[in-house]
Amino acid sequence: MGANVTDKVVVITGGSRGIGRATALAAAARGFRVVVGYASNEAAANEVVTEIERKNGKAVAVKCDVAEESDILALFKAADQFGTLGALVNNGGIVGQSGVRVDEMSAERIQRVMAVNVTGSILCAREAVKRMSTKHGGKGGVIVNLSSVAARLGAPNTYVDYAASKGAVDSFTVGLGHEVAGEGIRVAAIRPGLIDTEIHAAGGEPDRAHRLAHMVPMQRVGTAEEIANAIVWLMSDDASYVTSAILDVSGGR
Repeated sequence: MGANVTDKVVVITGGSRGIGRATALAAAARGFRVVVGYASNEAAANEVVTEIERKNGKAVAVKCDVAEESDILALFKAADQFGTLGALVNNGGIVGQSGVRVDEMSAERIQRVMAVNVTGSILCAREAVKRMSTKHGGKGGVIVNLSSVAARLGAPNTYVDYAASKGAVDSFTVGLGHEVAGEGIRVAAIRPGLIDTEIHAAGGEPDRAHRLAHMVPMQRVGTAEEIANAIVWLMSDDASYVTSAILDVSGGR
């Protein structure tokens, strides 16, 4: 998949803001038709579509809570109507309230984090494999999962449940990559570090990334665009021998 791919579709969950938005714009600039999955912010998703179309790209916004299997099926049905699926970016993810210890967590919180970050990613990958695998008559493709350096660090006293969910994403990336390597599909993950996005506000600490920037060897937070650049590289032919790999994009943290 080179710079002039115009018949390939990429599905991006959580595509309306942050890393998802940056990835949608970067993928469109490289010729992908973009399906922007969004959980709730329709206005933000439509703004991404408008921005892509303004630059002569093709995009569509589809409401999808990846914790709901029916929403996932509808998302991929919309992708089918848009062209040939060439890539999936499992970017949809949530954190619970920051600063909560495990002995203070509710079952509902843990179940919701796992449903979105783990089960949702696996179900989206299932639908992508059905379409892309040569075993199923597909033409191959790429799946990029969004992990986090929290999977390595554990996020103690912050959100251990989120870290655990991303550890599961790492394991899933390796296993699925091996499973479909002979079927034309590459699977990889990106582990972002402290990135300046709205996810920190969702956890109740909007300034968290900047507050902890001193812990990063590069002494700064990363941008959504820096993560997006790594994702679209993994989606490209330049990464043709990369699968079951997890790439830290974390400033050395």
